[in-house]
Amino acid sequence: LNRSIILRVMAVRRQKKLGAGQSRSSPRGGNAGNEQRRQLIAHQAARLIIEEGIENFSLAKRKAVDRLKLSDCRELPDNQEIEQAVMAYQRLFRANNQPAHLLQLRRTAIEAMRLLASFQPRLTGPVLAGTADAHSPVSLHVFADTPEQLSLFLMEQNIPYDLGERKLRIDLDSYSSIPVFSFMAGDVPLEIFVFCTDGIRQAPLSSVDSRPMTRVSITTVEAMVEQGTDNK
Repeated sequence: LNRSIILRVMAVRRQKKLGAGQSRSSPRGGNAGNEQRRQLIAHQAARLIIEEGIENFSLAKRKAVDRLKLSDCRELPDNQEIEQAVMAYQRLFRANNQPAHLLQLRRTAIEAMRLLASFQPRLTGPVLAGTADAHSPVSLHVFADTPEQLSLFLMEQNIPYDLGERKLRIDLDSYSSIPVFSFMAGDVPLEIFVFCTDGIRQAPLSSVDSRPMTRVSITTVEAMVEQGTDNK
């Protein structure tokens, strides 16, 4: 079956379940049309994230609306709904290869964390969450007095890199520009976010649920690989 048709069927089935629950608790049954559109957008956005490598959830939602040719869409799914749709898509269409690829990414993360041990690296992002796909980089947070320390270290290791910045939400009211060093480990992309040494105490907020990002040390990643879990 065409994947777009399957995704629509998934959304309709979910809506029927929600509608049944709503009909028992509300004589009007809630706004079924809006909920169905939310589910359609979430599943289409998940497809774009996985198949086209779109990392930004907001962009994926806007593109999903365009692809579905929806003109009246007052309520978009939140980022947690998108993340759940990504997991559902992977279970349906990537069950044969995603777990093995995720394991490879986590092994690469361990190698990088060993290399960067003096910077107290922490794994975060989709590779930790278990939602990583073929387009996902390994995301590490490291800590140093200055970004130049990591730059010098990479040059000493003869590792070419690109340097950029990423705005991360530090708290509910403010953002901070964080230096990001990007390079390849074989065919796996890595992105290394450099925080000040005090940054290890407080993680930036997640774009998915606005809570402090989950990030773990190499010991936890090694245990995950040892157990062969996808941590979903």
